[in-house]
Amino acid sequence: MDLKQLLRGVMLFAGLTDEELEQVAAICTEKRLQRGEVLAQQGAPGDDLFIVTNGFLEISVAGEDNSSKVVVNLGQGQIIGEMALIDQGPRSATVRAISDNAVVQVIRRKDFEKLCEENTRIGYVVMKDIAADLSFKLRHRNLTVG
Repeated sequence: MDLKQLLRGVMLFAGLTDEELEQVAAICTEKRLQRGEVLAQQGAPGDDLFIVTNGFLEISVAGEDNSSKVVVNLGQGQIIGEMALIDQGPRSATVRAISDNAVVQVIRRKDFEKLCEENTRIGYVVMKDIAADLSFKLRHRNLTVG
């Protein structure tokens, strides 16, 4: 699948034009992972956004007793690390490949910031989409807490 086509299906980039998607694709770098390889470690500084291109990744969080709980598995077109585009806080979970030859596209925060300085509309659309996603997650969490 063409990278621009993949990005078109990513919620974070909803509303971007074809030209803007090409600009985002230009700052992506590909990273390949083997089964069990850790992409991001909970508590480590977060500076990159990841988009799953192929294979599956497992998102897990460490419990108070040092146990690990799998929260979700992600596949093609799904994103990890969007908060890294906003702040440089610690990773909230560990991300590990659970399939061989998993592939992600990496967007570095500094590259994204430079792109947004050159095209402020991209920054506006992406930040609006991040805010909408976070609002949905918070609202959903509050509705399900009993």
